[in-house]
Amino acid sequence: MRPSLTEKLVRIVIALAIVAGISVFYRVLPVNATTIALTYLLAIVAVSTAWGLTVAVVMSIAAMLSFNYNFLPPIGKLTVADPQNWVALFAFLAVAVLVSQLSNRAKQKAEDASARRREIEKLYLFSQGLLEFGNVIQLQNRIPSQIVEVFEVGAAALLLADKQKVYRSGPVVPQLDVESLKANVLREEPLIDAAASLSFMPVRMGMRSFGSIGITGTVLTRQTLESIGTLTAVAIERARAVEQLGQTEAAREGERLRTALLDSVTHALRTPLTSIKASVTNLLSNPNVSTAQRAELLTIVNEETDRLNRLVGEAGEMAQLDAGEVELNLAPHAIGDMIHAALEQTVKSLCGREVRMNVAANLPNVSVDLKRITDALVQLIDNAHRYSPADQPITITAEAAGDFVVTSVADRGAGIDEQEQALIFEKFYRGKDQRFQVQGTGMGLPIAKAIIEAHRGTISLTSQRGHGSVFSFTLPVERGKAGA
Repeated sequence: MRPSLTEKLVRIVIALAIVAGISVFYRVLPVNATTIALTYLLAIVAVSTAWGLTVAVVMSIAAMLSFNYNFLPPIGKLTVADPQNWVALFAFLAVAVLVSQLSNRAKQKAEDASARRREIEKLYLFSQGLLEFGNVIQLQNRIPSQIVEVFEVGAAALLLADKQKVYRSGPVVPQLDVESLKANVLREEPLIDAAASLSFMPVRMGMRSFGSIGITGTVLTRQTLESIGTLTAVAIERARAVEQLGQTEAAREGERLRTALLDSVTHALRTPLTSIKASVTNLLSNPNVSTAQRAELLTIVNEETDRLNRLVGEAGEMAQLDAGEVELNLAPHAIGDMIHAALEQTVKSLCGREVRMNVAANLPNVSVDLKRITDALVQLIDNAHRYSPADQPITITAEAAGDFVVTSVADRGAGIDEQEQALIFEKFYRGKDQRFQVQGTGMGLPIAKAIIEAHRGTISLTSQRGHGSVFSFTLPVERGKAGA
C-alpha cells in the first residue's frame, strides 16, 4: 500500500532529524570526514530500505548540505574552499542517491518475490482443494467459495459455457452479472479493472474453453488469474474423466455380475431341473411303476422343487438387500434362541452331522430381527456343512465382547486360501478348488454379510489351509437385558 502525503511528510521530517542528529553527534565528538560521510551513507541506506527512494533522495541532499556546512572548511558556511572538496561533495551526493536507488530496487524485488511466493502458496492450496472433489457438480459448486477463501477476495462467480449456468460464492453481486461473464468467454483473456476492484478470466485448457470466472474485492495479478483459470479447467476436466471412468467401471462390473449370475443360476438350476425332468419322465413313460417307486420319484420332485424355490428366494433376497429395501423388526432376543432356530431349519440338510455348541452363560440379549438373523446363521451353518467332510463336527460358539456378542461357526474343512479370503463375501464368488465339486450359487455368504451389516454388526473369516475355517460375526447388545 502506498503511503499518503502526510505519511511521506512525516518520514521526511524524521529523515532530516536523523541527519541533524548525526551532525550534532560528530560536532561534539570530532572524527575524520570519511567516517562522517560513511555514517550519513549508512543512515541513507537504512531510510531508503524502510521508506523508499523519495525520502532517501531528500535525505541525501540534506546530508550533503549538512556535511558541507558542518565538516568541510570553511566550517559554518555553505561554501567550499578546496576544489577537491567539491568533487568529494558531489561524489558523496551521487553515491548516496545511487545507493538509495539500489537499496530501494532490492527492497522492491524482495517484496515482489515475497508476494509471488504467497500467490504460489495460495495457488497450491487452491489446487489441493480442487482435488478433494471427484463429483463434477460438487466441484463446480465449490470452486467460487474456494477462490474466496484461499485468495481472500470479496466474491467470485463461475460461468460454464456448455450449460450457461453460473455458480456463485454467495448472493448475486451486480458486477458479476451473467452478461459480463459471457463477454469474457468470447474475449478469451483476463480483464482487470483495478479502479472497480474487478477481474475476469477465461476458464480454458489449451484451445478448449470451459467458461469464465469473475472476482471482486481484491485485484490479483494477471499471472495468478491465468493460473486460477487453468487450474479450474484442469480440475473440471479431471472430475468429468473420473466420473466417466466410474460409470464405465460400473457398467463393466454390472455386466460381469450379470454374466456371473447367469452362469451361477444356470449351473444351480440345472441339477434340480434334471432330477425333476427324469422323475416326471419316468412316471409318464412307465404306468406300471410300483407304489414305492412312485412315492420315491414324487419325493425327488418335491425335494428338488423346494430346492428351486430356495434358490429363487435367495436371488430375490439378495436383490432386496442390495437395494436396501429390507425393513428389520428389531427386538431383544437371547443368542441361544437364534442358534436353536437355525439348527431347527438345518437339521434335515445336516443329515445327522454332529453340531457342538459352546454358548457362554448369562449372555446379554441382542437387538435383532430374529427371522433375518436366523437366515444369516443358517447360511453359515449350511456353508460349513457343504465344505467339510461328513464325519467332522460343526462347532458354534457365542461369547460377550464389550457392547457386542460374538457368534462363530467353525468347520474342519479344507480351509480357504489366503488370497481368496478377501473375495469370499463377493456376490456369486465361489472357491476355485470347490466350485465344481460343491453345488451352490455363491449368494449364501453375501446374504449373511448383508443381513449382519444391516444389524450394525460385522462379519469376519479366519481360515487355514488343511485346518478348516471360522466365520465370526458380531451383534449389538440390547442394553439392560440378559439372555437365557
